[in-house]
Amino acid sequence: VRLVESGGGLVQAGGSLRLSCVASGSVLGINNMGWYRQAPGKQRESVATITSGGSTNYADSVKGRFTISRDNAKNTVYLQMISLKPEDTGVYYCKADISKGFLFYPYWGQGTQVTVSS
Repeated sequence: VRLVESGGGLVQAGGSLRLSCVASGSVLGINNMGWYRQAPGKQRESVATITSGGSTNYADSVKGRFTISRDNAKNTVYLQMISLKPEDTGVYYCKADISKGFLFYPYWGQGTQVTVSS
């Protein structure tokens, strides 16, 4: 099973980016999916999560600016980011709870860099 993120890059403050994360391999089912980020010198933090039923949860710092969504048919989760701020800079990681049988296991992507310049 692999998770591959894409869509990161360099953007000016106020700009937008859309991140994608695709799960591939022996994927029998996916439960929760989410995006996490890690800024230099800081711990990894949850940005947004989405359940298999579509319920979402956001960090207070991104509410109203970020939107998480998923396409279950494509095993893909997205993060639409608008009104980006320099403090949004960091490596963004995708996480998914993936079933290979009766149990779900957490898998992480390799991360994609998001840099917001002021």
